[in-house]
Amino acid sequence: MALVVQKFGGTSVADPQKIQAAARKAIRTHQQGHQVVVVVSAMGHQTDELIRLAHQINPRPPAREMDMLLSTGEQVSVALMAMAVHAMGYQAISLTGAQIGICTDSTYSKARIRSISTRRIRDLLDQGNIVIAAGFQGIDDQFNITTLGRGGSDTTAVALAAVLDAQVCEIYTDVDGVYTTDPRLLPEARLMPYISYDEMLELASLGAGVMHSRAVEFGKKFDVPIHVRSSFTDIPGTLITTQPESRTRPVTGAACVRHDARVTVRGVPDRPGVSLALFAPLAQQAITVDMIVQNVGADGRADISFTVPRGDLEAAVEAVEQAARSLGASAVDTDQQVAKISVVGLAMATQAGVAQRMFRALAQAGINILMITTSEIKISVLIPEDQAVAALRAVHQAFQLDQPPEDAPPPHNGQVQRRSHANAVAVVERLQGMEDLLVEDVSLDESQSRVTISGVPDRPGVAAEVFEALGKEQVVVDMIVQSFGQQGRASLSFTVPQKDLDQALQVAQQVASRLGAQVSHQHQMAKLSVTGVGMRSHAQVAIGMFRALAQRNINIEMISTSEVRVNVVVHRQQGSQALEALREAFAEAMI
Repeated sequence: MALVVQKFGGTSVADPQKIQAAARKAIRTHQQGHQVVVVVSAMGHQTDELIRLAHQINPRPPAREMDMLLSTGEQVSVALMAMAVHAMGYQAISLTGAQIGICTDSTYSKARIRSISTRRIRDLLDQGNIVIAAGFQGIDDQFNITTLGRGGSDTTAVALAAVLDAQVCEIYTDVDGVYTTDPRLLPEARLMPYISYDEMLELASLGAGVMHSRAVEFGKKFDVPIHVRSSFTDIPGTLITTQPESRTRPVTGAACVRHDARVTVRGVPDRPGVSLALFAPLAQQAITVDMIVQNVGADGRADISFTVPRGDLEAAVEAVEQAARSLGASAVDTDQQVAKISVVGLAMATQAGVAQRMFRALAQAGINILMITTSEIKISVLIPEDQAVAALRAVHQAFQLDQPPEDAPPPHNGQVQRRSHANAVAVVERLQGMEDLLVEDVSLDESQSRVTISGVPDRPGVAAEVFEALGKEQVVVDMIVQSFGQQGRASLSFTVPQKDLDQALQVAQQVASRLGAQVSHQHQMAKLSVTGVGMRSHAQVAIGMFRALAQRNINIEMISTSEVRVNVVVHRQQGSQALEALREAFAEAMI
């Protein structure tokens, strides 16, 4: 007998008929001989209605009371779902997060799971019950009700699947699975039968609303197969596992984020400790910082740009302006009319020319790139918001994402091989502190050189021109950073293998002469990377890096971030010292 966790989102339990349909799915799985745990969200738009009601009572309601209020939405759903199962002649029992034993920290509205007790659920399952669990909520050490924030029911479902060693976690939603991009924006988006954890992590962090990144983090950490499928059809959906859809196609999916805002701190001193001073206040307020870009400084000054959710912009600016004044920065400017377009793919790490294809597609669509940041499996650009859909379509077409890859595995039927954990005690121990940061690697790469083209025109096509020229000369480019420009000019930096530096400089000089720009370089640089699960959702990762390096008086020259990795560049002579500092800083989080 296997154990299956099923999660039904708000649209899947929006009315009595849909609740009954969800109950029938749970019963069918139970009839197949499986134990079933069902996690449900609040009905339809009930959470939005509760928020509206709260603000009618108090424009600034206390966070604790908001969690108390919002948790009631899921309690309504679990009771009604249990009633539906009973009405069909089967046993069911509904449980709140507290009754299950989901223990969290005390960060209201954004609580993180610390541990989950399994005894009560297992006893109820052994008695023949279908257990109906409230998503999105838990309880802290003081017995206060807490909520898990955006995507909290997904997080609850995958976390329960992890602690219960479930065969699979089925996420039932209003779409058929995971698409190559948002089908609401591009009708030509294609349903993918498979996607890897790392690719899904990047896409989830980039606004692929079908799954939340914290839930995928659990899936990857604890090897939980996640099956995303429709509540309303029998289409097999998408399996999220270690297996990608393609091992040769460089790009798996494309994403568009339109709810972020850009913040740029101009003219910060180019010295150790500056990044820590800027980002520590943001971490203290639990503001998620996404796209961090720091390019090479000039005349002892540098610009640092980053994106935050628009709803957090006012608080972020208030925190950063105070830090900027103390540092002697020249200005802080913002822009809410921006969008982020990204492409993601595991095979990107082993193939050249991906960036130039993306940049050329955007140039041909007449779209200007404001910022660029890259990782091993993702390229992200910031563009004007009014061009977001056109940009997404351009890159989707450029990589032919509407067509299945030639090496795609055979279609699945939704069946998942049951996982087996030989040492159950070791698994349970690892689940303590479930959302603690897990760092897979801290590494130093001293094999690359850096080239910077300063003062490039801030117009469409410039990035495409630079990287197409490099591509023609077979120069492999790793890390790309374009900082936000001013006065119509921007700076573009990239790293190449040291053996290719002369060739890269020759290309850069030729392009710079046509653009009226200047070229500088560093023959040997030290690139430090911290890799793991949940880099973005754990604000302390970047802060920990910045603090460790500042304490060693090591200056950060460049920064780029992704969901699974944070990269910084320091002076080559400080590479080994920086590696030692970071390994010490993350020793307790290392897997």
